[in-house]
Amino acid sequence: MPADFSVVWAVMKWPLAACLILPPLLVYLGLHVVQREVIFVDLALAQVATLGSCIGLIMGYSINDRSTFFISLGVTFLGAALFSWSRGHKKGPVPQEAIIGITFVVAAAGVILLLSRVAGGKEELEHLLTGDILNVTAADVGQRAALFAVLAGVYARFHPRFALISSDPESAFAQGMKVRLWDFLFYAAFALVVVSFVRVAGVLLTFAYLIVPAVCGTMLAESWTRRLVIGWATAAMASLIGLSMSYWLDLPTGAAIVCASGLLLIAGGAMAARRPAATT
Repeated sequence: MPADFSVVWAVMKWPLAACLILPPLLVYLGLHVVQREVIFVDLALAQVATLGSCIGLIMGYSINDRSTFFISLGVTFLGAALFSWSRGHKKGPVPQEAIIGITFVVAAAGVILLLSRVAGGKEELEHLLTGDILNVTAADVGQRAALFAVLAGVYARFHPRFALISSDPESAFAQGMKVRLWDFLFYAAFALVVVSFVRVAGVLLTFAYLIVPAVCGTMLAESWTRRLVIGWATAAMASLIGLSMSYWLDLPTGAAIVCASGLLLIAGGAMAARRPAATT
């Protein structure tokens, strides 16, 4: 028998709001990540944020404590500083992606080591990876929506500079821009977004929202505006499909949305593969 719509709405309204209101800024950041060809920078920052949360747990704070949030944010700012410093004028013998990969591996190992000293460490690790988007509250959505709106305004104000650094860093250096400083500002705001979203969505879903819609938009369009629109539509569709699968099939919500994102990426890739044939 079909469930009463009021029951479905009561359970899913705030998870749905979180999955529709919060990801658009992640999609924008994902487009920068794809252009910079540092695909795992968001996953690395998310893992560093998780490491910061684990440090908070070791210090005796709960996972939802405000002190844990600020510890996580501080550690993630250090990661942002490392990534901005590692990007030079010209490509050196060690690519930035290697630094990012090493950061991810070391942070992941640190998480495992720290949680081995915490009671219920395995459960905490699963929570940090998969999040708890199904139990998000109105306060969670409201606070993050306000924060993301402010950060979106910052990115919109300085978008031309960020876009130039992402697409053509050598020209940015040639114009006298302080690329490392702007990179730090970019990654610092990025870190704030990641830390805020990881606390409710987990590492895996954060990575999916950052990369999959951006890749779909990049495959199917040339301009920033069209890529954003396609990315936002992809994120919204993945959210609706994943939430529906989660409710009706009793599946983990975050994992369902990630898998739905993967299916949409396959569909986007198929559409992109047909574009050259359609234009000849």
